[in-house]
Amino acid sequence: MSINEKISALRDAMRSHGFDAVIISGSDPHQSEYVADCWQDRRWISGFTGSAGIVVITLDQAGLWTDSRYFLQAEEELSDSEMVMHKQINQFEPEHLLWIKNQLQSGAKVAIDGKDFSRSQVLSMQKNLGEADINLVYHTDPISEIWLDRPSLPDNPIYEHAVMYAGESRADKLHRIRRKMDELGADFILLTALDDIAWTLNLRGSDVECNPVFISYLLIGKDRASLYVDKIKVPANVAKSLAADEVEIKAYTDLISDFNQLPEMYKMMVDPQICNNAVYSAINCKILEAPSPAKYFKAEKNDTEISHIKHVMAKDGAALANAFYWLEQQLDSGKAFSEFEFSEKINQFRSEQPLHIGESFSSIIGYQSNGAVIHYRPDEQKSKTISKEGILLCDSGGQYLDGTTDITRTIALSPPSQEQKSAFTAVLRGMIALGKSIFPEGTTGGQLDILARQFLWQQGLNYGHGTGHGVGFFLNVHEPPQGFTAGYSERSKTIQKPGMLTSNEPGFYKDGQYGIRIENLIVAKKHPKYENFLCFEDVTLYPIDISMIDENAMTASDKAWLNQYHQKCFNAIEPLLSEPVKSWFKWKCRPMN
Repeated sequence: MSINEKISALRDAMRSHGFDAVIISGSDPHQSEYVADCWQDRRWISGFTGSAGIVVITLDQAGLWTDSRYFLQAEEELSDSEMVMHKQINQFEPEHLLWIKNQLQSGAKVAIDGKDFSRSQVLSMQKNLGEADINLVYHTDPISEIWLDRPSLPDNPIYEHAVMYAGESRADKLHRIRRKMDELGADFILLTALDDIAWTLNLRGSDVECNPVFISYLLIGKDRASLYVDKIKVPANVAKSLAADEVEIKAYTDLISDFNQLPEMYKMMVDPQICNNAVYSAINCKILEAPSPAKYFKAEKNDTEISHIKHVMAKDGAALANAFYWLEQQLDSGKAFSEFEFSEKINQFRSEQPLHIGESFSSIIGYQSNGAVIHYRPDEQKSKTISKEGILLCDSGGQYLDGTTDITRTIALSPPSQEQKSAFTAVLRGMIALGKSIFPEGTTGGQLDILARQFLWQQGLNYGHGTGHGVGFFLNVHEPPQGFTAGYSERSKTIQKPGMLTSNEPGFYKDGQYGIRIENLIVAKKHPKYENFLCFEDVTLYPIDISMIDENAMTASDKAWLNQYHQKCFNAIEPLLSEPVKSWFKWKCRPMN
């Protein structure tokens, strides 16, 4: 079926149920950002492949609301259907609900699948739509009525993530969570976020592309725990290991029926921001609403994890050096290749590194104007041919048993214009300023975000995305709760604490011409000199393209940072390279005068 045919079929189903509108989130029963194929409802009904957006379909209109990262992408992907792209101006306001209230009359019914929205989201929508006397219906799944060939749940095997990498045993993690339960007087805690579960149990899977997680729920009691997962996915050795830590394996579909076995006076700790409304509504004992402790424990990397992260950055940098060397050799010899082919080449060089598992996200290789499409992903059939002119934006990452990487570099393939050098230098100086910052304990990511934007603002420039996101340890490349962004989101309000690994990625994008972004991962740590202060350490290792820099705009301090960073990159990566890449790489790490 075409997109328009799918929309028409959904409207037929809506009429049969008396629904005036349907809202589709694109999430899953675990509130994941990236979801398994079986839960790609938003992509299936709209054709939009981005990771953020809300679809609303009424009986006569269809729209997608998404943020500035996806404006250009959405315009292209929706162009062949009746689906209209609405630019989300304030990402913290439900602008699609305002649109619905303007379109529908009092008494109208709006349907959602309650499994795909958190309890907090449903309550917020009920209140918002209720102001216009519009009813929210959430015990329904209208997409499944028409998506007849929906893929089945993945059944990929689960495997152990060794303590030598994790730095903390499963038993110790469960003990920490139970201690938090005791503090709050809870008898149980329900974990529903897939990365929380994987981290807690030191297990990994491959149910979601690029994210080493497995579809499950975890119910932790004071002495025992139950992992709700498709049993066919659990090898005997994993089952035995779990049993040794008093973790019982139960069928994924048994969670809600098991709630009925719990005494009503028991208290279950649940995070309403993550737990889907259908599961939340089925809990028949007392509910204690509280943030998931696993989310915060997981964010603060331990010394073992940080040590591995630093090691993995060197081999990841070596893979990139081999890839960029290959790129220059191809261009110098006059051989043509596409953005997609270069993306595959980066993956190939990463796959040659020890303990490599796969990509941490689909590579963003944006040549010339495609660089301005913030989350552009090259397609094998329609990606640009890269030639020896202009600039190239490369945002990629790898999953290794010993860490997750995410790095962006923008390189010149011919002498850049003064405009490009000026913008690049403002971006670079902002990245340096944030990475070098010293700040008191209790400082949030929202308070630090301006440091990365200040030099762009001085030129009347800006970028529409956040400056940074948390990064998992051989887990999701986008990991809550911390980050660097303005506004009132969780990322903005979360306090930076020692061990938090966060991306630092300011950028600038000129629509239809080029994009610039530079990204390092930085880890927060206690300041070595000032008590009650923190600072950051850059852990990503790969040199910055000096040819893109306006040296006159760099301060002596900026240049000193760059030269020290380049020496650090050279010392860590050069021993991992072979000739002639070594000689080439030495030039890339040259100091700035």
